[in-house]
Amino acid sequence: MEWLTLSIDGREVSVPKGTTVLEACRMHDITIPTLCHAPELTPAGACRLCVVQIEGMRNLPPSCVTQATQGMVVHTQNEKVRKARKTILELLVANHPLDCMTCQKMGDCSLAEYAYEYGVKGEIYRGERRRLPIEDSNPYILRDLNKCILCGKCVATCEAVAERSVIGFVNRGFHAKVATFMDTDLKDSTCVYCNRCVAVCPVGALIDKNTLGKGRAWEVRKEEVICTFCEAGCKFEINSKDGKVIAVTAKSASSGRPLCLKGRIGSDFRYNPERKEKPFVNKDGEFVQITWAEFLGLGDIAEKLALLAE
Repeated sequence: MEWLTLSIDGREVSVPKGTTVLEACRMHDITIPTLCHAPELTPAGACRLCVVQIEGMRNLPPSCVTQATQGMVVHTQNEKVRKARKTILELLVANHPLDCMTCQKMGDCSLAEYAYEYGVKGEIYRGERRRLPIEDSNPYILRDLNKCILCGKCVATCEAVAERSVIGFVNRGFHAKVATFMDTDLKDSTCVYCNRCVAVCPVGALIDKNTLGKGRAWEVRKEEVICTFCEAGCKFEINSKDGKVIAVTAKSASSGRPLCLKGRIGSDFRYNPERKEKPFVNKDGEFVQITWAEFLGLGDIAEKLALLAE
């Protein structure tokens, strides 16, 4: 393997050839803010928040799509870089609802975290805001596109599963948004509610409805578990508050595999003794509740377990 040596904030570091500047920084515990980046997704350079200064370049390139080169000199926290990041955040916050105190994502919102770090209050740029309806027509995902920052992570993770690709970008400029085919509600689309999109959303645009009102991020302890409903081994998180399980949420799919609704809801049935509500399935565009036996395909044993849990 060929190695490169470069300077980051005055530190000389070595990284494998083919490493991006963002990866180089994270390999050496140098903090770079990101909103659109996820290690498992193809870098898009969409949010531009990870900009750095590289000596010899005219502009500030996004570090997530910039390859490290031999002898490169990188500055990640100088005045020019921080000013550019603050401007980017100001523009994002200018079109973002500032209802953080009542948002389910509070305490786990990357935009709020970076706005606090860079002193962004939403007072510089003022103008028209989006007034899109909140989608609440299904039992699994709450969509508030007014909070969407168009980072593209939900689109990318949905497209990563060949047979899905349920959502994509539509319109341009101020009216750009993430939508299903023909801009229908999720319940009228081919969405299977695997919640890959929810797991990667950095803001409160996509929320697992099973967690609504049950606790703030700092009140909830999360424990990673491996799904056992098939051989794939996807990862979910058991969410607990005050020693009681309140929900099981999606974390990440195993390599080359999708997440699934059966795995998540089935894991919730397994780990959450408080869950008594029967699961919903989409039948011809309408959600109906079915028995646990029917949902899990376990026959009468599921119903017996449910009765024991009551």
